[in-house]
Amino acid sequence: MPESPEKTVHVQYFAVLREERGRDEETLRTRARTARELYGELQRQYQFKLSSDSLRVAVNEQFSDWQSRLNSGDRVVFLPPVSGG
Repeated sequence: MPESPEKTVHVQYFAVLREERGRDEETLRTRARTARELYGELQRQYQFKLSSDSLRVAVNEQFSDWQSRLNSGDRVVFLPPVSGG
């Protein structure tokens, strides 16, 4: 499979992901083609403990499928389960 071109995406982190990353958002360069590939990169880089199966993902403020294609300029939000109280 040919390598995907590099793109810039804006990522937001909430709850446990924000704690593990140490920030709530960042802009980064990636060759990830999908939200799942992007999360895999970030999980390896930052040692996120949650698997993608336990998260929801939103792209450009819309809940999205993990296999949706990413484009340069997209805003990606990874949403872990929330415990209430």
